[in-house]
Amino acid sequence: MSDGNGHRDFPAVLSVEPVGVRIPVPPFHDEQKRDRRSAAIAAFLFVLTVFSTLAFGTEFAAAYAAGVAPFTDGNLFPYSTVLRHPAILLTGFPFAFTLMAILLAHELGHFFACRYYQIPASYPYFIPAPTLIGTMGAFIRIRSPIINRKALFDIGLAGPVVGFVIALPALAIAISVSKVVPGAAVNAPLVFGNPPLVWLLKAVLRPNVKPGNLLLNPVGYAAWVGLFVTALNLLPASQLDGGHVLYAVAPERHRLLSLLVVIALLPLGYFWMGWVLWAFLLLIIGLRHPPLLDRWEPLDAKRRFWAFVALVIFLLCFTPIPFSLHGA
Repeated sequence: MSDGNGHRDFPAVLSVEPVGVRIPVPPFHDEQKRDRRSAAIAAFLFVLTVFSTLAFGTEFAAAYAAGVAPFTDGNLFPYSTVLRHPAILLTGFPFAFTLMAILLAHELGHFFACRYYQIPASYPYFIPAPTLIGTMGAFIRIRSPIINRKALFDIGLAGPVVGFVIALPALAIAISVSKVVPGAAVNAPLVFGNPPLVWLLKAVLRPNVKPGNLLLNPVGYAAWVGLFVTALNLLPASQLDGGHVLYAVAPERHRLLSLLVVIALLPLGYFWMGWVLWAFLLLIIGLRHPPLLDRWEPLDAKRRFWAFVALVIFLLCFTPIPFSLHGA
């Protein structure tokens, strides 16, 4: 218990069962049934997302083979082509495999961190969608309160770090072997903005190639998406992964900083309207963070160092203009 200023009057967590009163506990077979249902739904969504990312992967593969930027041919919805010629799905494998590996690694980072702290969580649910990458990401559901700041920090940070560890070498390899095509993006209807990490890797790995002349292969674009997803999740606000890390580090400042992030996203909407959507989404989710069972236990120096690492990863992956229309 607390007097409102962070000082304890009584032990933080007590569990008392009055004599003659039984606290209902879900039967074990109900837990098993829920786990089987969760696994079935997760597997079904995974298969749909594999198909969707393969379909859009065919566009990235075809554009790279032709030496042009993705979607230059105006084929923003390749499903009809795939249904007429199913064999071309194989060409989408490099993009789909890389992207699914990054997203799956991200969610499994959260999942196994929950398992480590014995916090019930669902299997990863992927979201298939007719977007330009075939998906809207993935998520897991945490089914019980998180114990303390250490657990919250580890669960929140595990996903972005593991996903980044997969995306980084994929991007580096792609930049090393991708084609040099002068003016490849001149006629592209959609331009992918480059975060600082892409510029850095291009300068180190391909120093003699002008950045605008390097045409990323499908693996490189999938890794680019991985960086974009990492940046979105590490926004230090609300209940995003970055919001969890922020609350674990400084719970008393979480709400104010979340509000500042929302305010900062609004003018960024001038460059990409998606930031305005994210700002309103954060407001809908709410700027308050769910309470912990024990929020008083401080973080150790090692985790505070990893909070700095998370900030560095966010800055390397973030770009204010992730997408722009050609000529806009």
